Amino acid sequence: MSAQIREVKTQANKIKGLQHKTKNNLDEKTRAASVELLNARLADGIDLALATKQAHWNLRGPNFIAIHELLDTFRDELDAGNDLMAERVSQLGGVALGTTQVVTDATTVPPYPVDIFTIEDHLDALIERYGVVANAIREAIDTSDQAGDIDTSDIFTEVSRNLDKDLWFLESQLPVK
Repeated sequence: MSAQIREVKTQANKIKGLQHKTKNNLDEKTRAASVELLNARLADGIDLALATKQAHWNLRGPNFIAIHELLDTFRDELDAGNDLMAERVSQLGGVALGTTQVVTDATTVPPYPVDIFTIEDHLDALIERYGVVANAIREAIDTSDQAGDIDTSDIFTEVSRNLDKDLWFLESQLPVK
């Protein structure tokens, strides 16, 4: 690991929690918990966005253009959801952690294989990863609601709706077994 990457990771560890004052009247403990949860799901969302683009660039086979273009729309939706989560972190007084170095350490998404090429292999890999992220986001809905931050819960609900739809679209591309 390079010294630069170690430095970024050290910086990220130092700034966890709340860094900025805000007039937001959620208590500090709730805001800090939401920031931590949002950053965790942001790491997953950024990782999934990168995996989606990896598949988009490299898949081959029947229905190529349909899947290729579909993945572009998924990436746009992922970027929008990631932006919502990152901006909520800032609203709560935290720092959004979205560098590749931080994401690599924080993601719960399995590494995306770079040695697959068929549409079916990419669909299988994406389905697994969309499922992981969608389930984690759905859990975050309840966690943030129970912590008393219904606005963050609402953001997670919006992100969840898109992930569930995209997962359904991916699963629907495979033959019925």
